[in-house]
Amino acid sequence: MSLFGKVFSRVIPMPLHSITLVIVWLMLNSTTSLGHILLGSVLAIIIPLLCAPLRLPQPKVKRPLKLINYALIVLKDIVVANIEVALLVIGPMDKINPGFVAVPIELTGTLPVTLLASTVTMTPGTVSADISKDQKWLYVHVLNMPEQEQEVIDFIKQRYESRVKEIFGC
Repeated sequence: MSLFGKVFSRVIPMPLHSITLVIVWLMLNSTTSLGHILLGSVLAIIIPLLCAPLRLPQPKVKRPLKLINYALIVLKDIVVANIEVALLVIGPMDKINPGFVAVPIELTGTLPVTLLASTVTMTPGTVSADISKDQKWLYVHVLNMPEQEQEVIDFIKQRYESRVKEIFGC
């Protein structure tokens, strides 16, 4: 890395965040006056510098195209689950069989585990309730638990966890 690159990365440790901060600042103030551009630029440099020590190293997305595919699958699952949950809630209450299930997870890193837990929570009918301290178990509340809880475990592992593992290469 060149000397300029090293200096640049120390002064602006998160360039995309800095650009976003300037744009949001100008949009919030509804102006592109020189004063606001300068103030937004100063904030866009100072805020990431102050926040840089708080960042945790995260695994990189190894296969970005898989991420697009994953987002489309999750979107489809959200739509389908919304319909299923609506029909379940409108119907008789005795058909609802809530329960908790512990899903063993093989993901490593905070970001992949968070993505999996968030996906489960975004899908109607399921909520990520907790993650074990060793991050080996994801506890999920299911609105309508099937007879075999292994069905829920297999669905989460095959439909979501395996894809997250591919995305991050873990």
